[in-house]
Amino acid sequence: MTEQKPYGKLIGASLGPGDPDLITRRAWSALQSGARWLYPVKKAEESSYALSIVERGGIAVPADAVELVFPMTRDADILDKAWARAAEQTVALLGEGRDLIFLVEGDASTFATFGHLARVVRERIPTIQVETIPGVSSFAAAAAASGVTLAEEDETFAIIPANYGIEVIDHLLDEFDTLALLKVKPMVDEVVELLERRELLATSVFVEKVGAPDERIVDDVASLKGEKVNYLSLMLVQNPKRVRGELRRGCRKRKEAADASAPEA
Repeated sequence: MTEQKPYGKLIGASLGPGDPDLITRRAWSALQSGARWLYPVKKAEESSYALSIVERGGIAVPADAVELVFPMTRDADILDKAWARAAEQTVALLGEGRDLIFLVEGDASTFATFGHLARVVRERIPTIQVETIPGVSSFAAAAAASGVTLAEEDETFAIIPANYGIEVIDHLLDEFDTLALLKVKPMVDEVVELLERRELLATSVFVEKVGAPDERIVDDVASLKGEKVNYLSLMLVQNPKRVRGELRRGCRKRKEAADASAPEA
């Protein structure tokens, strides 16, 4: 009877949003650890943005690297079949006993494919070891590139996909000092019109493919109306006129109460 090899570990390596200099030392080491690479594509044999980040960093792609297809569609049936195939491929490769490293653009814990893949794989093999290597998110890199401070002191900050709709964005502008609107491509015109109505154009910035060689930063977001933008784009919106409620300072109150009850020397 052939003894089953122990399963390899599944590693999600965050590569940052585009600049290979933002790959962490931990992810860099993992890429060269001998683990087999997995990388996502939208269609079979199509280029992979995650793979291109590593290539720009000067690391040669191993000959045995494996692509996993994750189609860009909202069709539930197509998605379910794609996820099942990807999970089956991953489980089969892990069964060879070798660690797998899945390349993730941005940060693996933030709107990334890796979390879903790891969950589906664990449903099939609950004992699989999973490691997530954190990285620089697109909105953090975009803020740095455009000179925007996402939050100071007691300010609030929210990250949402823009496709939740204009009503949601409009509401959240009154709840948060800064919004990072991800996946903004299909919503650009509507968002710009909202910012015009709210008089927030001057405190908004659009960033496309941050960290990539063709990165683009647009401060005049009104100029984007009618323009087709890249999928890898986001908008940072700040509302300096937001009315805030009273800030609770419970820890300070407890300290003051403790000081008042302390016996005098």
